[in-house]
Amino acid sequence: MKTVFIVSCLLFAQLLNAGLFSKAVTFKHADSQMQRKNPTQKDYLLSYNNVLEEIRTSVVNISTQKSVKMGGRHRNPFLDDPFFREFFKGFGDPGLNIPQERIQRSLGSGVIISEDGYIVTNNHVVEGADKIKVSIFGKKKEYDAKLIGTDAKSDLAVIKISSKDLNAITFYDSDKVKIGDLVFALGNPFGVGETITQGIVSATGRSSVGIVEYENFIQTDASINPGNSGGALVNSAGYLIGINSAIISKSGGNVGIGFAIPSNMVESISRAIIDEGKFTRAYLGVSISDISDELSSFYGKKFGALVTSVEKDTPAEKMGLKRGDLIIAVNNKEIESANALRNLIGTMSPGTVVKIKFLRNKTVLEKSVKLQDQTGRLSRSAYGYEYEGMQVEPLTARIRNAAGIPNNVQGVYVRKIKDKSAAQRVGVVEGDIIIQVEDKEIKDVDAFKKSVKGFGKKRIYIYRRGMVLVVAL
Repeated sequence: MKTVFIVSCLLFAQLLNAGLFSKAVTFKHADSQMQRKNPTQKDYLLSYNNVLEEIRTSVVNISTQKSVKMGGRHRNPFLDDPFFREFFKGFGDPGLNIPQERIQRSLGSGVIISEDGYIVTNNHVVEGADKIKVSIFGKKKEYDAKLIGTDAKSDLAVIKISSKDLNAITFYDSDKVKIGDLVFALGNPFGVGETITQGIVSATGRSSVGIVEYENFIQTDASINPGNSGGALVNSAGYLIGINSAIISKSGGNVGIGFAIPSNMVESISRAIIDEGKFTRAYLGVSISDISDELSSFYGKKFGALVTSVEKDTPAEKMGLKRGDLIIAVNNKEIESANALRNLIGTMSPGTVVKIKFLRNKTVLEKSVKLQDQTGRLSRSAYGYEYEGMQVEPLTARIRNAAGIPNNVQGVYVRKIKDKSAAQRVGVVEGDIIIQVEDKEIKDVDAFKKSVKGFGKKRIYIYRRGMVLVVAL
């Protein structure tokens, strides 16, 4: 019986290999005769030295210092003597609460964008600095830099040094960057000096990372570490495709997820800062969301920005946009998502005339509109809303997971607080979750907008680290 069973198994295996009992599945196989080509031979070396050598002097090291006042409780040792304590009785404690000042230093990188000394870097590299020093590879001189202007919403800043005939970097159209492109990151990691690392483009159009308000990052696995901020991300031709800005890391070191601000955004914002000393964003006046798979059947599109509301006296209202319209292109540039529209409009200047193509009732329409200045408006972005100096935005799953907020907590997330604002004075802090205004529970930004309208102070209920607080604002 054993012999018969073994023979039967062998026969079944042969028939199975022959495909008599297998399903009709065809697998693709690579050509086994495919030739392998070696990238190098013994008579030459593969190198990007000639490309990188041309741009090494386009990337600078930046060092900053600022004075930080710190409250302290510093005592004179004589005050511990009972005699001296009795002598000073009634005068308070003269040895307490003496303001102390210390110098805070930091390092970063920057990229020369003009021959006459304009340099772009990250806002967080130079923010609050009293002194900014710049050094260029191959030059012993250290330059004093002047801050020209900043844009915190994109984390960009422009500084300038007094010099001529500098090696300005060449910009590349970041819209043409592809996943898999070979890239190099140049900067000054950990203050060790100029360093070049290599990788590829891992992703494009990264948003909702939670680093800054306007995010359209190029993601790369090229090593980016502290000190690389403000440095260059270039392609294999040595052209600038982005400004290194941030990393995702639990340890603080590189783990292969770095983000760069795309060069097109860098160029438009830097140009405005140089011309006007600041960057003012254009304003369309719509609230938008991504189109879901369920909704895509109504529009016949799986991309675009879905209009959920239109604000009064805005360009959007003037051009006739309505709730339910699906914006699919701006100036013939296809809009992939709500965030793509937000970033595109957010990098334009007020007064810009744009052609907006949208879908309404399965009919494609196109209209031109002149964008306005968003300064002074409560609605600061497509997703967020500003009220009494605090900017709120949807409580997304990413924010919930990152902050450890329970699923049963509903509300809006406080992204930023303006210094000396009413919200700051009553104790609202970044990271708070607003869950209720008066007797109205808050589930989204639109609900928050409606609840705070009207005159007079309102009771605002806040969820903070497991506790519920209330402020009057």
